[in-house]
Amino acid sequence: MAEQFYEPGEQRGARVNQLFSRIAPRYDIVNDLQSFGLHRYWKRKAIRLARVHPGAVALDVCCGTGDLAFALARRGARVVGLDFSEAMLRVAEGRKPRPRPSAETPTPERNNPAFLLGDAQQLAFADNSFEIVTVGYGLRNLPNWETGLKEMHRVTAPGGRLVVLEFGKPANPIWRALYFGYLRLFVPLLGLVICRSAGAYAYILESLQHYPGQTEIAARMNDLGLVNVQVTNLLGGAMSIHSAEKAKPTV
Repeated sequence: MAEQFYEPGEQRGARVNQLFSRIAPRYDIVNDLQSFGLHRYWKRKAIRLARVHPGAVALDVCCGTGDLAFALARRGARVVGLDFSEAMLRVAEGRKPRPRPSAETPTPERNNPAFLLGDAQQLAFADNSFEIVTVGYGLRNLPNWETGLKEMHRVTAPGGRLVVLEFGKPANPIWRALYFGYLRLFVPLLGLVICRSAGAYAYILESLQHYPGQTEIAARMNDLGLVNVQVTNLLGGAMSIHSAEKAKPTV
């Protein structure tokens, strides 16, 4: 029997941390295999929706191995990547470009993200700190996704962008059944072969079944006072991107 990683309530954080500690070294390769490389396109789409401009101050919550954080930095943003998994952050740190030996060529380290250990449900930043806040495949993993979303809204500056990339729930019942079947059967098998842990990847479907669909996430964003909330469905709703702006105060 595969080990179970989904836990309800506050104890969930410790189990998710254990999961990511186990899969961190092979996390990126499994992402490529289970999505057939499409996660790279979805992340590029999320970055476009973030509307990055050079010099923007950005936060990538639940940054994992840093894909979104590095993409934001490549577009000229000053980026903080935050995650609660030390193992994932070690991988992210190892992906930073190394300084070039030539003094005549600018080194890339100035645009590298700063990676920090932290809790997405208790962000250690002041209100209105970031022009861009992103989260990729992390909101679903929090013990309370609404608390995490509220915290991301809090640290977003008025007029700033909040972007959430996450697994979705297709509206079409046939496609939804096929998609859930893929997550139930193939993805855990891939986890077993690559990471020697079927349970680590069976967790994706378990967590998705306890996570709301796209409409409810959008409704909660509206409730928080975010404006111009948009839902971008990808692959027939198997993935989704929620993007919005923090309202500016009225005069």
